[in-house]
Amino acid sequence: MSIKTLTSLLFLGAAPSALAWGTLGHDTVALIAQKYLANDTVTYVQDILGVSTSTYLASVATWADSYRYTAAGKFSAPFHYIDAEDSPPSACNVDYDRDCGAGGCVVSAINNYTTRVQDTSLPATERLNALKFIVHFVGDIHQPLHDEAINIGGNTINVTFDGEDTNLHHIWDTNMPEKLIGGYSMSDAQTWASDLTGEIDNGSYSGEKAKWLSGIDLSDAVSSSMTWARDANSYVCSTVIPDGVDGVEGKELDGAYYDSSITVIELQVAKAGYRLAAWLNLIATGSTALKVKRDLRVAQLPNSYMPVRKGRGLSAAKMAREAFGHKC
Repeated sequence: MSIKTLTSLLFLGAAPSALAWGTLGHDTVALIAQKYLANDTVTYVQDILGVSTSTYLASVATWADSYRYTAAGKFSAPFHYIDAEDSPPSACNVDYDRDCGAGGCVVSAINNYTTRVQDTSLPATERLNALKFIVHFVGDIHQPLHDEAINIGGNTINVTFDGEDTNLHHIWDTNMPEKLIGGYSMSDAQTWASDLTGEIDNGSYSGEKAKWLSGIDLSDAVSSSMTWARDANSYVCSTVIPDGVDGVEGKELDGAYYDSSITVIELQVAKAGYRLAAWLNLIATGSTALKVKRDLRVAQLPNSYMPVRKGRGLSAAKMAREAFGHKC
């Protein structure tokens, strides 16, 4: 990688970045999950959160995006994504050993904080943070560009949307969902969540939802979340950049691109909410659509703990991510 490229990436890394899925998306994922939580899970979650309002999960859904920019939360920045070093659009795949960086990734984070939220020997504040991380990271992993390394998850692919200069990652996070719904307030998220739960219960997703829980296993959070990551990553080839970077670079993407992408965005938000509910039900009660053993024996770990991942040196993609500053 040239010095010029690294300098450019460092400059870009100083710029503000969007929330993954944006406030609208994360709130909607949480509100969908609330619909499918078992009664015992609701009690379990509300006790940890200390919140019992009608938007108790949604109220913490974007906390992790704010926390990462604090001095205390800086360690968590790499946990919002896994940079798949694949070759879209000809080949899309995610490999945990290859793609989860030395500082951790969204898959290792879901694994870590799933064990921590269950560890009653930890202080209440640490279990609270673990739950808030889970709510957010299950949302993150369903955004296709949070499971892709090319151009730092699309952050350096310049596009326009409705005449606004932006980047590919941002329009997937924010522009396209907000265009569909018309805003990003909690009431907008409630409307979208209601529409999507209707599709899950009796509409176009009703015949698919059982498959969404395929392979879910609380005793193997890495494999479970890798299933979700590979599912989301597949859309990079089919929908996000089906004609490669050149097919979107510098182009206005409101129109046919939006029409094809927004159906995937809705599907992924619905999956994220449904899977989050299943995961929280497993944590709290030991069961969901699948009967899964819940007995996870975990060691007490410091709040910032994430196992150091050893292996090959930094690849060009990982060097680019480091230079970019772990922004999503």
